[in-house]
Amino acid sequence: MRVKFAYAVTFAAAVAMATACGKKSDGEAGTGASAASSAAAPAAAASSPSEAVMVVKIGHVAPLTGLQAHLGKDNENGARLAMEEISAQGLTIDGHPIKLELDAQDDAADPRTGTEAAQKLVDDHVVAVIGHMNSGVSIPASKIYRDANVAQISPSTTNPDYTKQGFKTTFRVVATDALQGPVLADYAMRTLHAKKVVIVDDTSAYGRGLADEFAKSAQAGGLKVMSREATSEKVRDYKAILTKIKRAQPDVVMYGGMDVTGGPFIRQAAEAGIKTRILAGDGVCTDKIAELAGDAVQNLVCSEAGLALSKMDKGADFAQKYEARFHTPVQIYAPFTYDAMYVIVDAMKRANSIEAPKVLAAIASTDYNGLTGHIAFDDKGDLKAGTITLYDFKDKKKNVLDVVKQ
Repeated sequence: MRVKFAYAVTFAAAVAMATACGKKSDGEAGTGASAASSAAAPAAAASSPSEAVMVVKIGHVAPLTGLQAHLGKDNENGARLAMEEISAQGLTIDGHPIKLELDAQDDAADPRTGTEAAQKLVDDHVVAVIGHMNSGVSIPASKIYRDANVAQISPSTTNPDYTKQGFKTTFRVVATDALQGPVLADYAMRTLHAKKVVIVDDTSAYGRGLADEFAKSAQAGGLKVMSREATSEKVRDYKAILTKIKRAQPDVVMYGGMDVTGGPFIRQAAEAGIKTRILAGDGVCTDKIAELAGDAVQNLVCSEAGLALSKMDKGADFAQKYEARFHTPVQIYAPFTYDAMYVIVDAMKRANSIEAPKVLAAIASTDYNGLTGHIAFDDKGDLKAGTITLYDFKDKKKNVLDVVKQ
């Protein structure tokens, strides 16, 4: 059931709930809250209002194991911090005290595992989902949520295809690569005055998607793409590709991928004597990249698909609260999962409901001023006004170069 009660239910109410669950068909996965609320009504009537505490699950899913676990845990921490704040303030929906529960799942940054995790969240009858982290997992998982009529808010999926599917259940609180790619290309042309570029990507939906958007904008602006090189998320030795790059002598190199692969690529490029700037997107633009790339991180310019934490009005307060709670600094997208949790709860309040379809409808009309900025969605579920932040590195620390708003 989507709704549980913190007090003991009568035998008759338990039978009613079991009967309601037994009659639900496979096609009714997204409407469980209505049945649960109705079946539980006798128990609520038999108890005092102060005891009628409803447990409402909100899902979060990201890689919690594997090489990207540091980013997935960062995302989960942001959602958990928001949930704990909301719970401390107290939450009441339709006259019922609500206890929020974070249903955290691990998708291991793997599409197959991700769809299994998505189905688990649907089976758990969550009211909405925050996730997934990776474009290559969000896109296949989005079909599970669409079929269940459950809202999915991604805090970090940037591939434009995620919301181009036309699903009414897909949302994101970051800008897309349709903005991020052109911003990186524009920097290469206008600031670095590059004429020639080599593009490398890890063949993931994210890495290839960002590289494609960069290439389109670069070519439109007159930047010559000398070659496109492909690697994979499992490769850590880039000698063959770097030999080609050194021979080509481009003015700039663009890398589409994550920090776990981008770090070794940047370090090995420097070791090979390649001194050109390397551009990369948000997957590389983490605090850990300095550790992974070493001193060569000074050759990197990277982007985030959102406002820098240091530029957020309450960013310093958030960073302090986050470190006090989790004893580690923010990696990258924790502020966006934090806001996604508040967006879901705001939708519950406006819908005056814990039913997933009603919360979904309210999310579509979100008009919320959060930590990361103003959040409102267009008819595809994208932010109406996205932001890209560009960084370089000074003494192995991220330094804001520019903020570009849509």
